[in-house]
Amino acid sequence: MRGFLASSIGVTCAVALALPLTPPAVAATARPAPGAEAATSGHTVAGPTVRHGDAGVYVPGATHSLPLAPLNRDRTGGAPAAQGLSRRDVPHFSLVGVVWDDPDAELHGRVQVRTRAVGTGTWSGWQAVETHNDEHAADPGAAERASGRVRGSTAPLWVGESDGVEARVTAEGAHAHSDHDPGSDDDAATGAGLAALLPLGLRLELVDPGAAAPAPGDLGGASRPGSLMTETGETADALAASSAAAASAANAELAPLGAAEIPALGLAETERELLALRGGELTQAQHARPYIGPRPRIVTRRGWGANESWRERRFVYTRKVKAAFVHHTATGNRYRCSQVPSLIRGIYRYHVRSMGWRDVGYNFLVDKCGNIYEGRAGGVAKPVLGAHTRGFNSNSMGIAVLGSYGSTKPSRAALRAIARLTAWKLGLYGANPRGKTYLKSAGGNLYRKGKNVRLNVISGHRDGFSTQCPGWQLYRKIGTARAAAARYQGR
Repeated sequence: MRGFLASSIGVTCAVALALPLTPPAVAATARPAPGAEAATSGHTVAGPTVRHGDAGVYVPGATHSLPLAPLNRDRTGGAPAAQGLSRRDVPHFSLVGVVWDDPDAELHGRVQVRTRAVGTGTWSGWQAVETHNDEHAADPGAAERASGRVRGSTAPLWVGESDGVEARVTAEGAHAHSDHDPGSDDDAATGAGLAALLPLGLRLELVDPGAAAPAPGDLGGASRPGSLMTETGETADALAASSAAAASAANAELAPLGAAEIPALGLAETERELLALRGGELTQAQHARPYIGPRPRIVTRRGWGANESWRERRFVYTRKVKAAFVHHTATGNRYRCSQVPSLIRGIYRYHVRSMGWRDVGYNFLVDKCGNIYEGRAGGVAKPVLGAHTRGFNSNSMGIAVLGSYGSTKPSRAALRAIARLTAWKLGLYGANPRGKTYLKSAGGNLYRKGKNVRLNVISGHRDGFSTQCPGWQLYRKIGTARAAAARYQGR
């Protein structure tokens, strides 16, 4: 699979580019996102400097990265060797995950955390962190996967604003109980064998999403005294401004530059927009009867406060959108819809700064209140190449419902949002939500590389990769979303 690269260098906040729906290939090589440096022991990776301006104070957030260590063996009993952190005070954070050195190494075990809530000082019980996360990734052999920056990781867990943490990672087969400390004495040989099952370089990532990034106009691209220079000679502020303008300009056909949301359209307006966007590519039958659902309201990256200087500056596209894969983020369900912009900023920061990805992996995110959010940058109407379904990112899009849906039922609002989004986006490319399509596997644990696989146009993540995602309770409802999406398209 080869993605198409489109450069965003040199775009300023004063220029709105009318980018084509399927951009041409641009010969360029990706480089690390500015500031995406690896965290060192106890290192806090922060965002840009706090800025004071007309909009108030910008609090950029930070990632506090802590190395895990073998836990003390100060009790007798059957608990095995484990790695973790003892209970401690830490800088404020709201999202937590574990990363390790080798992206191809799997964590065969259990990860649990306790956190202390800011304000009340109350400690939570042990909370499980989803360890199977590698299936949400760029395709094998893709430039993003081979960048040398990618790390192995758990899924992130949203815990709310916290200032204390305790963590433990126990190897598979350890039989540890969740109600006692895992640092008990054990047979040395057994402990060493179990420890060997854990990947090297385990680190606990504590993510503070910070406040929303300032609008490009608040930065202006001007140099401030002491502003850091990037490798291209730009100041950090100029880079942030140009990157933010480029991300917004990718949606120029749908909304004004700098818009916090792309408004919903009626059916007639959507059909006219389809002709404007893709008229030259439509068949005669599609001109006569375009099957497309009304465009839903979409909160843009500007709307949820993305700091565009973190991501890779170039957009990468695939050829078309033939299928949609439904996911859950496995971040837990303890969030309010008013917190979602912070939650998405946390996921974005974790994907880029902790996991080493070029941008957030999903093309879209949906919350339990039915709001739809733009994910990976490049334009919501365009075939942006994501990192969501390992082996099947080409010619597809990934939609992640925020939360964990193994035992929790998804809300009706979330299912309706999936249906409305797929009816519109798949309609742009002539795909029938109730139909089947063929995608070529780039390699995974279900299908060998190069195999043409027949899949539902709207599939669950587990249809393309052996995984529990999107959770059984969400997976069993995908048929409902397919039927509703087809109705929205007028089929």
